[in-house]
Amino acid sequence: MEENEDNTLSAPLKPMEITSPRTAEQPGPTKTDEKGCCEVPSGKASEQGGHEEHEGASYAPTIISLVLLLTGIALDYFKVAWFTEYIRIGVYGIAYLLVGGKVLVHAARNIGRGEVFNEFFLMGIATLGAFYIGEYAEGVAVMLFYVIGEHFQEAAVARSRKSIKALIDNRPEIVGLVQQGQVTPINPQQVKIGDVIEIKPGEKVALDGELLTERSTFNTAALTGESKPDTKSKGEKVLAGMINLDQVVQLKVTSTFENSALSKILQLVEQASSRKAKTQQFITRFAKVYTPVVVFMAVALTIVPYFFVADYVFNDWLYRALIFLVISCPCALVISIPLGYFGGIGAASKNGILFKGSNYLDLMTKVDTVVMDKTGTLTEGVFQVQEVQVNEWDKTEFLDLTAALESKSTHPIALAVVAHAGNSYRQKSIADVEEISGHGLKGTVDGKALLVGNGKLLKKFNVRYPAEVDAIVESIVLVAINNRYAGYITIADKIKEDAKAAIEQLHGLGIRNIVMLSGDKDTIVQKVALALNIDQAYGGLLPEDKVSKVESLKKEGRNVAFVGDGINDAPVIALADVGMAMGGLGSDAAIETADVVIQNDQPSKIATAINIGKSTNRVVWQNIGLAFGVKALVLAFGAFGVASMWEAVFADVGVAFLAILNAIRIQRMKF
Repeated sequence: MEENEDNTLSAPLKPMEITSPRTAEQPGPTKTDEKGCCEVPSGKASEQGGHEEHEGASYAPTIISLVLLLTGIALDYFKVAWFTEYIRIGVYGIAYLLVGGKVLVHAARNIGRGEVFNEFFLMGIATLGAFYIGEYAEGVAVMLFYVIGEHFQEAAVARSRKSIKALIDNRPEIVGLVQQGQVTPINPQQVKIGDVIEIKPGEKVALDGELLTERSTFNTAALTGESKPDTKSKGEKVLAGMINLDQVVQLKVTSTFENSALSKILQLVEQASSRKAKTQQFITRFAKVYTPVVVFMAVALTIVPYFFVADYVFNDWLYRALIFLVISCPCALVISIPLGYFGGIGAASKNGILFKGSNYLDLMTKVDTVVMDKTGTLTEGVFQVQEVQVNEWDKTEFLDLTAALESKSTHPIALAVVAHAGNSYRQKSIADVEEISGHGLKGTVDGKALLVGNGKLLKKFNVRYPAEVDAIVESIVLVAINNRYAGYITIADKIKEDAKAAIEQLHGLGIRNIVMLSGDKDTIVQKVALALNIDQAYGGLLPEDKVSKVESLKKEGRNVAFVGDGINDAPVIALADVGMAMGGLGSDAAIETADVVIQNDQPSKIATAINIGKSTNRVVWQNIGLAFGVKALVLAFGAFGVASMWEAVFADVGVAFLAILNAIRIQRMKF
């Protein structure tokens, strides 16, 4: 599989599988690819079997091992006569092999590859050493609880995987394939380039295609950054993600389903757990040094006392060394830290947010400046009536007359007027409707001559209107009745319901520098900024101007998150420290370039993403502190012979349990 420069994968999609290094079919130390960006299991995991093995893996061997261990401990405690040495070895040996067999095999394979010092090697020599000195129950316990820890981790990863799949696998499942005049429902993955598909009004386009119908209007706000819907004519390209607003249309498909935006998100999710946070990278580097050091320290703990202790007993010091090895095993760290970040990714998915890597969870905690696009990010990207001004007419009658004539048009502005007026206009009689291209509509409603359109329309028919009307910045519909100016209707993009709450939440998180950048007229931008209490706003910007603004903020030393949704936002998303895209209707370019995708297009999720990043970071450092603190304490006790193997089991597996439960807690938090 090849990866191009913008991190989009060109190879066809495989079924989504999200795994951690510890849940591969052959778990082992991870190694980085040549680019250093993706972590892969060093053992060759099965292409198909690895995932299924852990989705439906049997816990029977673990349960049987636990029963045998408890039975053996009970028989030892009550000193049952028939429980002789050979039977003891048999019972504990079977219990050990049921849970430890695979670990020993992985350790042997890793040694064969020259990868000696890893958790499997530590667990193997510690438990086999325990058997050597006759501490059978303790040897089994170490391996058993280690494997139970694996089961906990697998369950947590499966939970995260399920929630992420539920979030992003919301692509159109059926498209209408047109063949010989018949429309057949079919999976989009089966559609080929050159096939013809049908899209009904209100449906999202699943595949890129060329319009075969004469004309139709599409909501393209997320793709173009413009609030005005676009009327496409026959032969023009319609992109996946657009929403058909007008009539049933047919498209000739020009790209396969695998190249659609949501399909590419699936590929990016598969890589999410591989893009490691700095904390993970540190632990990986630390473990490579730490593991061989503790092995040599354990050897020294066994041998060195021979030269200094008068009553030296090899087995006693070997037992201390084995305790030392079990305690020092970095299981809690190598399990809980990646799992903590993966839990953060899963928690984000439940909240409609896709993090493409655990490193972005860390970066979100450092953001001090949030820069946002206006159209499609803070506003709906659709038209809505803002103001109705009448001149010597009743407002209701004015609206009904205007809506009646506009009902004969499919233009988005006309549809906004009709939607605002309600249904009372339907009782009006309409005649002699004429559409004047680039101007508006002319017609008769209830016997009254109406002109509905822009200033050019009224000037064309010599209708005088106030000069200040031309200074209005919003989209405007002028109306003349019986050849006299009757009033106007302004139409603008609607601010999203949670936009104001989003700004308040960001301010509440201590982010004092919230900036809005837009290509719209500056007067509109400033009006929106004032309504939302945004700190700084700039309008009339080209894409390159947005880049310059973000560059200047970064030069000031700010950590910038940029949130956008259109193709014109992709360069700025790439430049920001954290690039965020509105993914519900966002363009392919914005979604692919972004580090974080907000699937439901709610700006309030920006603050949620920051909160999830901070909570994840806090849990990860709690786990690091817990693991190092307990291990350091028990290591000291073990070196002086105070701690037994049971304390070692708690210091290793017990701490791992606690760390796993703490990591799982992220997904249960309310954000």
